[in-house]
Amino acid sequence: MKKNMGTLDRIIRVILAAVVGVLYLTGAISGTAALILGALAVVFLATSAVSSCPLYLPFNISTRPKA
Repeated sequence: MKKNMGTLDRIIRVILAAVVGVLYLTGAISGTAALILGALAVVFLATSAVSSCPLYLPFNISTRPKA
């Protein structure tokens, strides 16, 4: 898969996933909201790990700096 995420984009996604994790562990979110945000956090972590976001591909978006 083509890499299309820059460093700042990846860092922001990891931070957002960590915030969702903290909110869940502290009990600030629960139920359906916790499930939805938890799934989104997992997707954010996965896309950050591989530096590629499938939703960027159809729109030809890339946050990577031009080489």
